[in-house]
Amino acid sequence: MKLTRPARAAQSETIIALIDVVFFLLIFFMLIGRMDATAPFEVSPPHAETGRDMPAGGITLAVSAKGALALDGDDMRPEDLPDVLSEHLQDNPDLRLRINAHRAAELRNVLPLVSRAQQLGFRDVVLVVTPETGG
Repeated sequence: MKLTRPARAAQSETIIALIDVVFFLLIFFMLIGRMDATAPFEVSPPHAETGRDMPAGGITLAVSAKGALALDGDDMRPEDLPDVLSEHLQDNPDLRLRINAHRAAELRNVLPLVSRAQQLGFRDVVLVVTPETGG
């Protein structure tokens, strides 16, 4: 008796390998592509100056980690700040304002102070920073 094997069915072409390649290419281009918008003009960010002495003169505005304010060591309500700064500026138009913010202070509590100082007429606003130690 002769046994015959059943005929093999023709293998259908699988596209699974092609799908894998497409996903790999998609992930590759997502990882190397720029996802941020670029400006239509050149932008050169400023350089922080560290290792220099703090500029002398002026007044110091301290910002706590929770956003509380103190001007030259005296507690200050945020709504009183513009009037007090304007009074100081009237006495000395070239007055320098130093903003000394706690490292945990939120940026939303610090940046409006710089903008407000500019609106009031301060020409020189210094943001106090602590340089990182290398080690």
